[in-house]
Amino acid sequence: MNATSSDEQGQSFTAEERAAMKERAQEVRTAKTRAGKADPLADLLAKIAEMPDADRAIAEKVHEIVTEAAPGLTPKTWYGQPAYAKDGKVVVFFQASAKFKTRYSTLGFNEDAALDDGEIWPTAFAVTKVTPSVEAQIRDLVVRAAG
Repeated sequence: MNATSSDEQGQSFTAEERAAMKERAQEVRTAKTRAGKADPLADLLAKIAEMPDADRAIAEKVHEIVTEAAPGLTPKTWYGQPAYAKDGKVVVFFQASAKFKTRYSTLGFNEDAALDDGEIWPTAFAVTKVTPSVEAQIRDLVVRAAG
């Protein structure tokens, strides 16, 4: 069986992409039904705990960096992955390599991240290991992104 399938409109999604969309829909439903009662930090930490060892080590370090460097960002899950929001909008997110069976994890920044630098700038970074140098780069990006 092929990992992709086509809907009636001819669009194809992998099984992993469909699962991520279902997770996002569940996150939205949960937020609406548990308004004021949700514990987004617990949800985020649970998602990190579910990750394979290599992804979990990176995600735990990213979480530590974000919470130290940008305490004003709110932890949450986004498409079933750890994310951090400002004024309800995701600014920083982590995507485990196992999520879409890629060779590296991704640290990403959405359009509300304050990273604009001229006419072109990166919004996602491949992460294979968090060394002291990588930690410093992540910290700098998170501080800038949080504004």
